[in-house]
Amino acid sequence: MSAVLLPCGVLALLVLFWVELPLLDRFVFRGRRAPRSLYGFRGSRVHRPPEPEHRAIQLVAADLRRLARQLALVPAGAPLVRWRALWSAYDTVLIEAAELLEVPHTLPGTPVGTARDIERLRILAALEGAGLVVRG
Repeated sequence: MSAVLLPCGVLALLVLFWVELPLLDRFVFRGRRAPRSLYGFRGSRVHRPPEPEHRAIQLVAADLRRLARQLALVPAGAPLVRWRALWSAYDTVLIEAAELLEVPHTLPGTPVGTARDIERLRILAALEGAGLVVRG
């Protein structure tokens, strides 16, 4: 009989302590917040700081420089798929940089060809004018 009562009693004490923990906070801290690490196990999940909505401009500029270098080093006779993939990645990062620095652009709607190349150069000049180092 005592082999059943002892675990049940311990379990009842643990449940009672867990339920009364918020009341203990109210009396000990008197309206102030408890330190984060004190009762970190309570709640359904751990609260993490929110993720930033966009990447840092330094990372975007580094990607832009890296992709420009890769485009310059593509050998003649390379597959067209490689060219298109690099230009697509470059355009995506260029648009991201333009949006971060609030530079107006029409790159997504510009058809492939000379008009798109001119729009790329215009955005690059505007980004450099805004202070971003895109060549180097």
